[in-house]
Amino acid sequence: MLAACLLVAGTLHATFPAAHFTVEWRHSIEHTRWRESYAVQGDRIVLTEAWIEGSGAGMDAGPDARFDGHGWRWTPALAPLREIVLTLSPYTADYELCAAGQCRMLHAWAGLPRNDTARVTIRPCAPDSPQVDAPRASSVRGARGHAAAGK
Repeated sequence: MLAACLLVAGTLHATFPAAHFTVEWRHSIEHTRWRESYAVQGDRIVLTEAWIEGSGAGMDAGPDARFDGHGWRWTPALAPLREIVLTLSPYTADYELCAAGQCRMLHAWAGLPRNDTARVTIRPCAPDSPQVDAPRASSVRGARGHAAAGK
């Protein structure tokens, strides 16, 4: 089974056994949603799809984007990644990470207080990585089946 690990300052905070996950956030200036879908493939993470609610400050859709009635969807041409680094800040909206049928705010997955500033790294885990359950938090949401990554 493929998995992804959440690390904060190099320390494992959570593992989610999922070959696919999404990250979603609100742009700090435009306040529109951005979502990215990822697949764990071996020791890499592949960005499989991006979606934005609308364009604006640094938020242009890709050249092959198509409007789905709610926003612009496309497949970015990006080489597979070793990791994704997201920054949590009390000054911007939190990320929502959906994996294995559960959606939670990133600070909850990482077990951090909402007002913390931290760099959270997501990287593929070895198949035998220890399973670490993310804390249950009031920010747990139902699965919505979509993703994102990077403010």
